[in-house]
Amino acid sequence: MNIGSSENVQHLLTFLSNFHIDRSCAMQLNSLVEDDEAFRSVYGKVGKQSSMLHIMVLLKFLGSYGNAAALQKIGHMMGISKGSVNDYVMQACNAI
Repeated sequence: MNIGSSENVQHLLTFLSNFHIDRSCAMQLNSLVEDDEAFRSVYGKVGKQSSMLHIMVLLKFLGSYGNAAALQKIGHMMGISKGSVNDYVMQACNAI
């Protein structure tokens, strides 16, 4: 894999530190579940984007502990409400 510039390396490390998984692995996981019926009922979102957001929220949730695992904190980081965090985690788990 050709990583390229130090900026690219920084982006890869930031993704890894936030989601505790390599970006390519997250994309592979998403490709396995993106067509699942759990993501068909997501309003205002379309297929791949919606499922990827769900997977990223799930990964953040699973990789967090203590205060960092609070739904409100994860929601703030991901730009969604704390109630949506719970819904996204449940839908992603159902798809997996």
